Amino acid sequence: MSLLAYAAAALAEIAGCFAFWAWLRLGWSSFWVLPGLASLAAFAVLLTLVDSPAAGRAFAAYGGVYVAASVLWLWLAEGQRPDRWDLAGSVVCLIGTALILLGRRG
Repeated sequence: MSLLAYAAAALAEIAGCFAFWAWLRLGWSSFWVLPGLASLAAFAVLLTLVDSPAAGRAFAAYGGVYVAASVLWLWLAEGQRPDRWDLAGSVVCLIGTALILLGRRG
C-alpha cells in the first residue's frame, strides 16, 4: 500500500509543480495554478497514507520515489529521453528509499 501511495503522491506533486512551471516558465495561462494547487493538496493527503509511525521517515523515503518519478516524467511528459546519469541517479535514490523503508530497526 505504501508504494502505491508513494507513486500516486509523486504523480500529484510533479503534476502540481509542472502546472506552475508551465505558467511561469512556458507562458501558459495563469488558470493552470488552480489545478496545480489542487494537485499539490492531493500530494499532501496521499503522503499521509504511507504506513509509517514517523512523518520524517515517510518523507525521506518518498524522496527517492520522487526523483525516479521525475525522471520518468522527463521522458513521458516532456519527451526527453533520460541519459545514463539520470537513470543511475534514480537507481541510487531508490536504493536509499529501500534502505529507509526496509531497514531493520531495534
